Amino acid sequence: MLGALGIGGPSVDTVLATPRVLPGGTLIGEVRIKGGDAGSEIEYVALGLVSRVEAEAGDGEHTGIAEFFHSRVSGAFHLGAGESRTIPFQITIPWETPITEFGGRPARGAAVGVRTELSVARAVDKGDLDPVTVVPLPAQERVLQAFARLGFDVKGSDIEVGRLHGVQQHLPFFQEIEFHPPGRWAGRVNEVELTFVADPGGLAVVLEADKRGGLFTPGHDSFGRFQVTHEHAMRMDWAAEISGWLDALAQHGHATAHDAHHLGDHRYGHRDDHHGHYGGHGEYDDDHHRHGGPGWGTVAAVGAAGVVGGLVAAEAIDEIGDFFEGDESEEGGGDW
Repeated sequence: MLGALGIGGPSVDTVLATPRVLPGGTLIGEVRIKGGDAGSEIEYVALGLVSRVEAEAGDGEHTGIAEFFHSRVSGAFHLGAGESRTIPFQITIPWETPITEFGGRPARGAAVGVRTELSVARAVDKGDLDPVTVVPLPAQERVLQAFARLGFDVKGSDIEVGRLHGVQQHLPFFQEIEFHPPGRWAGRVNEVELTFVADPGGLAVVLEADKRGGLFTPGHDSFGRFQVTHEHAMRMDWAAEISGWLDALAQHGHATAHDAHHLGDHRYGHRDDHHGHYGGHGEYDDDHHRHGGPGWGTVAAVGAAGVVGGLVAAEAIDEIGDFFEGDESEEGGGDW
């Protein structure tokens, strides 16, 4: 009876050999399990990646924890009383995993953790949650360095449920890295947001500028989108591209398709599918870039069949609330 209540049952601890990882990289570690006062039948051991995400609904903005990757690392086995067992693992994290550190500093508002689930027959399941630091890909780092050279200060980061127009996504959310503009654009742009959507072949770089309104004109959002290979991104002058786009926006009030530069590498090709046309080039448009996405209900519902595992109940892991609330204390802005 005590075992069924989780008292005197097995314990689980996950140790990461690679606590820092690139998007698309390999997370290596081991799950260490210790038997309790009596033997237990373990049904499976699973690992999941979780992140805090935000979703907009009719009654406002909601925040929850989404599991966006799930993999079993062990099947059923018997664990004797006091027995120790170690299960090594290697898992490849999704290319679109949010970045949690750039410029050597934690990204305020972004956190990723690996959640361990120990399913115990006829007893309370056990869990463990460990932070994972996701650092930028080299191509992403080039873009972030360009923002730093232009004098932008990091405001924070949001992970939002939704889809981006014209960009192929595998995860039903995207990360926005928010910047305060330097004096050159401060009077005309409220903030600039940067989103990366990576895959093995290349990188989508999406820019969103919140344009200040005038005395008699409302403000509006303008968007720029670049789709390039990883190799081409390393050769680009991102500071020139970003400043040129913002100068056109500040001067004309919007950036049009005529401002686009052909940035692509034909090895990545052009693809036309239900996500829209995209290829190795830059595109700009106004106010038509973001789709509302699936919303909370869909995120939870599609989890069992797709990439997303759904929302993780906070009470399933005691420390999950503290884990994702801790980054609120980090200060944004400042030097990189």
